[in-house]
Amino acid sequence: MRLKVLRLNEEAVIPKYEHVGDSGMDLVSTEELVIHPGESSLVHTGISIELPPGTEAQVRPRSGLALKHQITVLNTPGTVDEGFRGEVCVILINHGKTNFTVTKGMKIAQMVIVPVIRVELEEVGSLNDTSRGKGGFGSTGIVTQV
Repeated sequence: MRLKVLRLNEEAVIPKYEHVGDSGMDLVSTEELVIHPGESSLVHTGISIELPPGTEAQVRPRSGLALKHQITVLNTPGTVDEGFRGEVCVILINHGKTNFTVTKGMKIAQMVIVPVIRVELEEVGSLNDTSRGKGGFGSTGIVTQV
């Protein structure tokens, strides 16, 4: 399977897998900007992609930025649809207490290519019962040690 990548400017870095077995490719910033605490910014990568049929690209946070600087992807996972041909950008948010500087060439997020399953919708009058039923947030309780 091939992912076609178009470099939109000379500062753009083509994503790549860093290690054998990695699921994500690093996305790299083409600009320098400061993200203030509690604020978010759109960060440009300088690339467009052509996804293989039946796939999407998910833009996910980098764990090191999250742990060390409280920087994450605001709309995690960000979705790049198969038909989108615009620039891949990343919405970063600063959950920290200090300014965070994004620099040119900085790895800001990771991109994972995944299959998409399209379903046929059917409106019904009821749904099958399950053991969970309508139990939602916190419905399974707290794990206690024995």
